[in-house]
Amino acid sequence: MGVTSMNQPLSIRPTAVAGSFYPKNTSQLNSMLEEYLSIATVEIAAPKAIIAPHAGYIYSGQIAASVYSNLVKLKTKITRVVLLGPTHRVYVRGLALPGNTHFASPLGNVPVDTDSLKNISTHPFVQFLDEAHEQEHSLEVHIPFLQKVLNNFVLLPVLVGDATPEQVATILEELWGGDETLIVISSDLSHYLDYETACKTDNDTTHLIEKFDYKNIGSKQACGCMPMRGLLKLAQEKNMSIKTVDLRNSGDTAGTKDRVVGYGAYALFENRILNKEDEALIFNIIHKSIEQGFKTGKAFEPETKDVSEHLKKNYAVFITLKLNGQLRGCIGTTEAHAPLIDAVAHYAHAAAFSDPRFKPLTEEEYKHVEISLSILTPASPLPFADEQDLLAKLRPGVDGLIISKNNARATFLPVVWESLKESGQFLNELKRKAGIAASDSPEKAWRYTAEYYN
Repeated sequence: MGVTSMNQPLSIRPTAVAGSFYPKNTSQLNSMLEEYLSIATVEIAAPKAIIAPHAGYIYSGQIAASVYSNLVKLKTKITRVVLLGPTHRVYVRGLALPGNTHFASPLGNVPVDTDSLKNISTHPFVQFLDEAHEQEHSLEVHIPFLQKVLNNFVLLPVLVGDATPEQVATILEELWGGDETLIVISSDLSHYLDYETACKTDNDTTHLIEKFDYKNIGSKQACGCMPMRGLLKLAQEKNMSIKTVDLRNSGDTAGTKDRVVGYGAYALFENRILNKEDEALIFNIIHKSIEQGFKTGKAFEPETKDVSEHLKKNYAVFITLKLNGQLRGCIGTTEAHAPLIDAVAHYAHAAAFSDPRFKPLTEEEYKHVEISLSILTPASPLPFADEQDLLAKLRPGVDGLIISKNNARATFLPVVWESLKESGQFLNELKRKAGIAASDSPEKAWRYTAEYYN
């Protein structure tokens, strides 16, 4: 993961709304945050992404705390926060990045992941624009909450102006990372309606959010609709789930009820494809397929009549066999062309008996072999200018990579990062596997992620 470059001169983005949106005094700010976090009562599982409001703390702080309180249990795990919010003061076409190395807060300065920002700035719709960040509050008000619930982390602050959901989703996908990365979308809901109208409007908007219906969420529903729509689009593609944690307005907290602003807190979760029951069934099929291979030479053909529908969906899978920690067979596909239940039976047999790099598995080896299943997400094109650009865009520990040149093509699963930890080594070994000369660059690349079961 990128970090603040050691060679970059220190440049701190000062607070713009400390003393107005939240206390400037460190002790007062700490006390306010502790009070809000202590009264938050909704407990949820660990989220991958959250949507939280950005108004003055007396108005929206309690709502934000309702979801931030659930991050305390992740304080040692989350080391990287991707923070997206709308622009209120400066018109921006696309997305705007800061040139600063740190963002200031009364609780201390937070380092910016300048390397990752530099990587995404290569997109034509992304630009460095300090002017947009100087007086903007939509990102700033989240920083004290993050400092309070997490340990050390680096920040990726991104302002979203006039941008499409596809553009925002592209950037979020590149910055998605693994368990170490939290996505935060900053957004309030309706503005300056009477209390009853606001409650109805915000309830309707919440239903849209819960259905991932990003196309029908506009500026009248949420001031942070642009970053929100991008997240919801990507979350829908990733088959994520969502929970509304809190939904109130300024009339419920510290304002009058004639003209209120709506606030919602939402948490989004990455779902495992297999639950424990499904996993047991799938591994039973894997073992049956290998055992039948010893007896008949053919793969097991599972019965699908009474199987859960999602196990009949097409998935790209790999089956990996290891013996004494060493690879003993690995066969699969990056294309989702068969139902999961059939694919695991086919590739388990193939990994055991048809991997051209190894002799067929013996029954004695089978007693000691370790078997793992990888279920892949759809591969997406990874455009790059040159090999250095490709290396910069790789996410160690996260990305599976496919490369090609002419008729040469090969892939490494994300698990390969466990033994090839450096991007350069990872790519060089993959080129060698594909039969691409070390001095040559791949022509095309695709990336994907994977869920592992063993």
